Amino acid sequence: MKPLLQLPLLKRALKPALASPVCNILVNRHSSHFTYFPDTVPESSGETQRLNLFQSINNALDTALSTDNTAVVFGEDVGFGGVFRCTIGLQDKYGKDRVFNTPLCEQGIAGFAIGVAVAGATAIPEIQFADYIFPAFDQIVNEAAKYRYRSGNIFDCGNLTFRAPCGAVGHGALYHSQSPEAYFAHTPGLKVVIPRGPIKAKGLLLSCIRDNNPCIFLEPKVLYRSAVEMVPTKDYTMPLSSADVLVEGEDVTLLAWGTQVHVLREVAELARQQLNVSCEVIDLVTILPWDTETVFNSVKKTGRLIIAHEAPITNGFGAELAAAVQSECFLHLEAPIERVCGFDTPFPHIFEPFYLPDKWRCFSAVKKILKY
Repeated sequence: MKPLLQLPLLKRALKPALASPVCNILVNRHSSHFTYFPDTVPESSGETQRLNLFQSINNALDTALSTDNTAVVFGEDVGFGGVFRCTIGLQDKYGKDRVFNTPLCEQGIAGFAIGVAVAGATAIPEIQFADYIFPAFDQIVNEAAKYRYRSGNIFDCGNLTFRAPCGAVGHGALYHSQSPEAYFAHTPGLKVVIPRGPIKAKGLLLSCIRDNNPCIFLEPKVLYRSAVEMVPTKDYTMPLSSADVLVEGEDVTLLAWGTQVHVLREVAELARQQLNVSCEVIDLVTILPWDTETVFNSVKKTGRLIIAHEAPITNGFGAELAAAVQSECFLHLEAPIERVCGFDTPFPHIFEPFYLPDKWRCFSAVKKILKY
């Protein structure tokens, strides 16, 4: 079937309207606002298999269940494979006692997960969308995060990892597109992690599952199928709280996490080609606790910092990063720190392309910071 706007009769009827610049923008919209930059692993990593992000998550959960007989995976529709298929086949393999559905009650999912972890098992609950995590906020922030502190380290609820899909997806609108990392970054006792692709996702998720602290693992849902890499088949972990310098540069530091990392990699290439500017691209990886050393060292070298994230700009995690860098690197800065973020509105539906911090908004920030 031909695309609707390619039908001859309809094109002739709509020709005057299609000539407008706004309509051209909408008609020529792409399904994705970024170009994916896949990671690779050295040959020493052993056998690999081609996996997208949701398959990599599934592989990590399979590994966790097979290596820890106390591990349980649960959440809304998890037993059926989940809405994004991240748990497909796991109930058939491990049984309904270890992979199971829950009622539609995020507060109950979180409370049950904390109890499972406190009792000594490994709890891996799924919140179906990060937008739905707010009913569980009290349990996560006031119970899970504080359990070790309130007991003087006699008890804890480590081995507890909340998984949740987050971020823009192209059509999610206000209830299926939010990025809530900043809410939890204000909570001592939690670890907050966001992967940029399948290789990182498997290693980081296994690290979270085996960590002795409660973790929130946010998965950029637009990458579930669009991000494909050759992922090691072996059981492996990756360090938390360790940022990755993906592209080394001398003039501007570009800092992001999740999907936005790929946007900034394209911006770095634009800056090199059009401005002859060398940008250093950093994936923060872990939001809490974040890697101060890598970020500070980069900014001291380049003298300029641009932070980009999908969440609204006011009180987004970029604000904390900017404040910390300003305090530590003030005498090294050549220009004010720039933030390119979502706007202070609910996440829109048809206006998503204008809301997101795409490569053109980020590229404009590069030109602005260089002219200061």
